Amino acid sequence: MKIKNPFFLIISISVIVLMGGLFMITATTQSTPQVKVSSLAKADVLTPTSFDWGNIDYSGPKVTKAFSIKNIGSDVLQLYNIHTSCHCTKAYVTINGEVSPEFGMDMGGDVSSYIGKVNPGQKADITVVFDPAYHGPEGVGPINRYVNVDTNDKGQPHLTFTLTGVVIKK
Repeated sequence: MKIKNPFFLIISISVIVLMGGLFMITATTQSTPQVKVSSLAKADVLTPTSFDWGNIDYSGPKVTKAFSIKNIGSDVLQLYNIHTSCHCTKAYVTINGEVSPEFGMDMGGDVSSYIGKVNPGQKADITVVFDPAYHGPEGVGPINRYVNVDTNDKGQPHLTFTLTGVVIKK
């Protein structure tokens, strides 16, 4: 059988491949949680947004730091889309004694469906855990890691916590 119009065949195959690719992308990624912005939810970061661990022993334990956020508004403060800047760094949220799942580096566009709800007058703790041995023996030297948190606070829709230090071998 002789194909009379190869242009039509090429276009048809291209459309099928493109549609399949779009289907695969939408089927494997989650969307950002639907959160309504509020002018009445107010995130007040109670601790400085940056912290320096100083020297961190490569062979030592993981190091942690907690940052506190208080809702000083009159509407529920929502915390979501939490991610870190590196796989060596994890974070979790504690609200009223309840601990969230562990969050890490945003991988390929995947977004957690977690939404932490902080009632007016209450606080949330963002605990960051850094593993100094994660990158192996070559991972010594200065580090700069970030934890990003989105909020429904109209005035502060994004919070960034910065952690620094120097990984050393003792």
